[in-house]
Amino acid sequence: MIRNADSGDLEAVLALNEASVPQVNSVPLAQLEKFRREAAYFRVALVDGAVAAYLVGLAPDADYGSLNFRWFKARYDDFAYIDRVAVAEAARRLGLGSALYEDFEQHFTGRAPRLACEVNLRPPNAASMAFHRRHGFVQVGEQPVDGKIVAMMIKEL
Repeated sequence: MIRNADSGDLEAVLALNEASVPQVNSVPLAQLEKFRREAAYFRVALVDGAVAAYLVGLAPDADYGSLNFRWFKARYDDFAYIDRVAVAEAARRLGLGSALYEDFEQHFTGRAPRLACEVNLRPPNAASMAFHRRHGFVQVGEQPVDGKIVAMMIKEL
């Protein structure tokens, strides 16, 4: 089941996020609450009633200082940005990541011409790169961020 995140989900989302570092950046609970209030998309996937995955997405008008988000803003007038996504280790291989990406794409079809995200190149995240390529994303640039190098990815809708 996929549904909008509510305030009661945030502790579970925070734990899931922190367990997924360095594939996603660490984030304080206050930022998750801001995402819940302001993000264009913040949904969770449940398994047996518990949060097992989440995805946060932003529109280009979001008040967000991420270097990666700003990279896309500088190059594209309109997009839907995947800021962070994580799946609990015990729930991997259940298709939750794909289900959230498909839900995200459906949500923005007709609202945005493209989806945007980044994938770690250094340190490499080969599984994430393969996942994004399977879902139609192509690399359109690279950016150094916080000692990492990320591939900037786009999927045209």
